[in-house]
Amino acid sequence: MTTTAYRVTNPATGEVAEEFATATDSEILAALDRSATTFTEWSRTTVAERAKVLARVAEIYSERAEELAEVIRLEMGKAVPEGKGEVGLCSLIYKYFADNAESFMADEPLRGPKDATAMIRRKPVGSLLGIMPWNFPYYQVARFAAPNLALGNTILLKHAPQCPRSAQIMEEIFIEAGLPEGAYINIYASNEQVADLILPDPRNHGVSLTGSERAGAAVAAEAGKNLKKVVLELGGSDPYILLDSADVKESAKTFFDTRMGNTGQACNSPKRMIVMDDLYDDFVSSITEEAKKRTPATPGEDGARLSPLSSVAAADRFIEQVQDTVSQGATLLAGGKKYDGGGAYVEPVVLTGVEKGMRGYYEELFGPAVIVYKVGTEEEAVELANDTPFGLGAAVFSGDIERAERVGSQIDSGMVFLNAPEGTREFLPFGGVKRSGVGRELGPLAMDEFVNKQLVYKQD
Repeated sequence: MTTTAYRVTNPATGEVAEEFATATDSEILAALDRSATTFTEWSRTTVAERAKVLARVAEIYSERAEELAEVIRLEMGKAVPEGKGEVGLCSLIYKYFADNAESFMADEPLRGPKDATAMIRRKPVGSLLGIMPWNFPYYQVARFAAPNLALGNTILLKHAPQCPRSAQIMEEIFIEAGLPEGAYINIYASNEQVADLILPDPRNHGVSLTGSERAGAAVAAEAGKNLKKVVLELGGSDPYILLDSADVKESAKTFFDTRMGNTGQACNSPKRMIVMDDLYDDFVSSITEEAKKRTPATPGEDGARLSPLSSVAAADRFIEQVQDTVSQGATLLAGGKKYDGGGAYVEPVVLTGVEKGMRGYYEELFGPAVIVYKVGTEEEAVELANDTPFGLGAAVFSGDIERAERVGSQIDSGMVFLNAPEGTREFLPFGGVKRSGVGRELGPLAMDEFVNKQLVYKQD
């Protein structure tokens, strides 16, 4: 096979299963032209017509759940039950925007003098570029594509190089559902083509990226240079504050299960556990016990307890971060190395004693790592929770809901969950502040990003 950037590599074994050719410059320019041309057609359809297509997309995801889950098992190591859960969430997202598009796009009247009428009318803006990551191959696309196709925008989608098969399948699903060819185009583009061809082109009207801080900063710089709107969903180091608990062992299990979702590879995964000092010792003991229970298994096997990270390179970087943090003085209570036998399996990690100046204090650990901190007061908990360059989500647990609300209201984040593990629902706006990005996806706010909020003013 010819070496290419777009390839399916099984992270459980390291074996390359399939390769795809990167697009040529002429193919990228042709895709831009088709997307812009189709926008004229797609934007003139009724909202009801667009909603009908999205409703059918939702049905297809449900019908093909097993197949779609198997594809991402091979691409990035997600266990089939988790993969089917991701596909199910996508179905809910497409249905949500199908059901609500008309109300979200309804004209919004403005108060004014009696002899005039003013309103805000929402209109699509044009062809958009989506740049998506590997950790949730279908879901990340759905939360960008669903609201923007409902608006009448068209999409060029550059997926992660390790997810080319799922990327291709998503385009096929849209066409099967009745979307005009050209309204959603999968492109195997290089980073250079994004910067040199797509973003400077006047046929492109904006870009949404979910990924790393570094990628977000690079894309935002290019978009800004070309006066393009951006939505950025970047990293997170979310705090999970335990103020009190009637059952510390159960609280530890709830946190650990939440943290281990997608093998810890989620931007909104709770990565810093902040525990009051009277609960700390029992909590650390329980969380360490949970970590040591997890053993590797091939994704998709019945009873699989631990999936590999997305790639061997990701596993190596994760282990390096952990080892550097330990070498700087942190205490390692569990994990810290890769499992024997090859592939990208790593042991779940529990760290304590992580302080400022250590690598793990401010860096996002994108894998199965738990960092536990001890605090003595609510004020200390809030100060520690906010001492991060990120501001995506947060969770606060207490038997006293007023106490949870008091603490939660002081956290600088785009999302806060009270007495509930952090999660994603189709109707909940998703996004952060600080270095976690700009803009919102999902819920009603998703259709307020790439839209022309046109003022219509009529004088009687």
